[in-house]
Amino acid sequence: MTSESVGEHLELASARGRWVLVATVLGSGLALLDSTVVNVALPFLGRELDTGMDGLQWTVNAYTLTLAGLILLGGSLGDRYGRRNVFLVGTVWFAVASALCGLAPNIEFLVAARALQGVGGALLTPGSLAIIQASFARADRPRAVGAWSGLGGVAGAAGPLLGGWLVQSVGWRWAFLVNLPFALLVVVVALRHVPESRDEQAAGRFDVLGAVLAALALAGITYGLIQKGAPLPLVAGLALAAAFVAVQVRRSPEALVPVELFRNRMFGAINVVTLIMYAAMSVAFFLLVVQLQVVSGFSPIAAGMAMLPVTLLMLLLSARAGDVAKRYGPRWPMTIGILLAGGGFVAMSTIGPGASYPLQVLPAVTVFGLGLSAAVAPLTATVLATAEDRHAGTASGVNNAVARTGGLLAVAAVPPLVGLVGEAFRSPSVFDAGYRAAMLISAGMMAVAALITFLTVRTNVLASE
Repeated sequence: MTSESVGEHLELASARGRWVLVATVLGSGLALLDSTVVNVALPFLGRELDTGMDGLQWTVNAYTLTLAGLILLGGSLGDRYGRRNVFLVGTVWFAVASALCGLAPNIEFLVAARALQGVGGALLTPGSLAIIQASFARADRPRAVGAWSGLGGVAGAAGPLLGGWLVQSVGWRWAFLVNLPFALLVVVVALRHVPESRDEQAAGRFDVLGAVLAALALAGITYGLIQKGAPLPLVAGLALAAAFVAVQVRRSPEALVPVELFRNRMFGAINVVTLIMYAAMSVAFFLLVVQLQVVSGFSPIAAGMAMLPVTLLMLLLSARAGDVAKRYGPRWPMTIGILLAGGGFVAMSTIGPGASYPLQVLPAVTVFGLGLSAAVAPLTATVLATAEDRHAGTASGVNNAVARTGGLLAVAAVPPLVGLVGEAFRSPSVFDAGYRAAMLISAGMMAVAALITFLTVRTNVLASE
């Protein structure tokens, strides 16, 4: 009996099955909770650690950089050496890095610790869903995945509220230290209840070179975009990116990113859409909570709760959007949804000094949430439908990495482009002007993504599967 077959006997209704779900939801929720909490804390840690906009950008991007560069390798390690083992290593790693973040004496130390957090996240994130897929009986997997998604959404909704309360009551360092008790609980539950599983047919070499090239390329490009007047890192990053592509072509099918996936033009197009969409969204998430605190005068708790309607709408409507896409095709739900989300960014650009939550913030985030709810489920379904079944996991992982890469590059590039550099977050008038321009740029990116979607996504792509 292989370790894969052990997991197939678990039922969601059993006590052990529920504990497995608890461990995976808490584990994946760690990374989600951390990102939402940290964004709320940015103005406070920026002032205490005496850093400028570049320090705030690196606080966000150092984590995303290592996560995006290594997440595919993390999934492969779990398949080879045991998904529970790698999940546990990632959880402990993430907790130790979180403690280092909470104890950071300066911005340089914090950025380095955030990069270490991303490594832990790259080991932790792919394992949570893979454990569910491998542990539960086939009939229970859809319900288990649905419960994992829904409970993860609840964690996402609670994150901003928790972050605002922590920052306002005990300080920004607890935005990181709060991860420790959750990580301890994950480790205890996983050791006692989660069965080990691995891919018994996994063979060949790991594409370590590809992972290293991807991470270094992203690091060079990100540094070059954030630090104005530093063209050499940007050029080096682009050269390393070209080397990464060459390595993937040469090493296929053992490559980190199987080139054969991109032989389907729609798969390539939908990943371009993903890159642009998540670039726009990451800019908005990065800047909105700072704008609300620095310019509009919101408390950390109020700023942290501003995006709560988006999460609630996603929970309520995403499944229905998936059903609509299955019945009528994904082209129109995605196109309309992306355009609606872009309209939300236009509305967000009006949020300024003395902004009213019910009159300005709530309508803007509601329009954005409706658009996102309409677009994300069809996008995910289309990614999987354009790949062969044997590549479903890899296709999902590639799309996840593309989304994070889009966010990484946009958070690096857009703020300097609109003048948000140096001490901008300490000056409400300067930040307000840059924020408004950034929201309009994000809206423009959404318009481009909608156009690509309309031109490339077939109406019958889901029906043909």
